[in-house]
Amino acid sequence: MNDIRLENIIGHLLRAGVLLAAVVVFAGGILYLIQDGSQAVNYWTFIAGGQDIRTLRGIVKLAAHFDSRGLMQLGLLLLIATPVARVVMAIAGFALERDRLYVVVSSIVLAVLLFSLLHAT
Repeated sequence: MNDIRLENIIGHLLRAGVLLAAVVVFAGGILYLIQDGSQAVNYWTFIAGGQDIRTLRGIVKLAAHFDSRGLMQLGLLLLIATPVARVVMAIAGFALERDRLYVVVSSIVLAVLLFSLLHAT
């Protein structure tokens, strides 16, 4: 593993993650227009989504049943997961290169990312 190969792998990972997220969100948007596009919009009252759209288990369950909200939310989660996967891939690549300093720095970045994602309010 060398730096150029690692950069290429990470570049492909980022492109694939963003493209997959875009396709899932787009599919959810099309499905939304098919399922709920004819409903009248009421801008005077806000109705938040249920608890199922706020948890990973609920989002996956809704997406598996081809619910448009679940698909769009899953696409956004994939988009958020893309940079996290990039940091994980960087840690693996630096470990293969035996570059301990960058493994430590990337691990700290991953810890900060995971902490901020898991403890967001």
